[in-house]
Amino acid sequence: MLITELLKLNNLQLASKLVSDELLLGIQTSRRSGIGTEFEQFRHYAPGDDPKRIDWKLFAKSGHYLVRESATESNQQVRFLIDLSGSMNYAEGKVSRLQYAKILLASLAYLSNRQGDQLSLFSLQNGLVQALVPAGKQAFQKIVATLEGSSATGAWDNRSPSIPEFGRKQAEVLIIASDFLQIDDEWVQLIQSVAAPRREVVLFQLLGDEEVNFSMNGFYRFQDLETGREIELQADAIRETVRERATLYLTKLEESLRIPHVRLIRVRLSDPIALVLKQFLTS
Repeated sequence: MLITELLKLNNLQLASKLVSDELLLGIQTSRRSGIGTEFEQFRHYAPGDDPKRIDWKLFAKSGHYLVRESATESNQQVRFLIDLSGSMNYAEGKVSRLQYAKILLASLAYLSNRQGDQLSLFSLQNGLVQALVPAGKQAFQKIVATLEGSSATGAWDNRSPSIPEFGRKQAEVLIIASDFLQIDDEWVQLIQSVAAPRREVVLFQLLGDEEVNFSMNGFYRFQDLETGREIELQADAIRETVRERATLYLTKLEESLRIPHVRLIRVRLSDPIALVLKQFLTS
């Protein structure tokens, strides 16, 4: 489904389910392990197994009671972090970066919840990382409700945010949704500080087509969504400069984040979320 169709639902939990169902339908035969992916491998039924896990279609063909199981052990820690700084309010067409991030993270939370992972949610706002939903019972429902009520405002100040230390007994995944726009190296420093051998860091960088292509014509009033400052410019006159600086910035960021246990995924606001997640889980 297109992101605009998901937004019309005005129901984040339903949107996340629809995205996840569309995703799982397309990767049922994949062998890659990952968040929420219930990849099919089978073993014979044993006393104590839940009968609901028996594949009755296979039983009809083979006469054997075969139980579905994941290709990997589950119960890992999955921590989500959403950027709530003002630049997340950037929108193209009818889709804002914040709306896209909410559906993306809710869909990943839905998949992780299906797999039985331990979920928690954090935000970064005004230069501080805050815990919004701790791991525990009904974490998925709480995450969805918290995301629905979240708003973006403010700038990244001069504080040095840190993410609470995670446990080391289980595998951990930290998933961050942001534009990763920075003045100095704020994001790079934060990510470098949390990358570790038992912690995979997945970065979804959400960008608009115009932020990269900048194909506008005529006079525009541009506003800094974090500081509120405005400036009027002739788009044609600055087009090549904006494109060059955008390319340079994105290349430098990508090079800075080529560190172990960190994966950067660039996403356009026009990209279908199910397709983005499919590429993430199967590549």
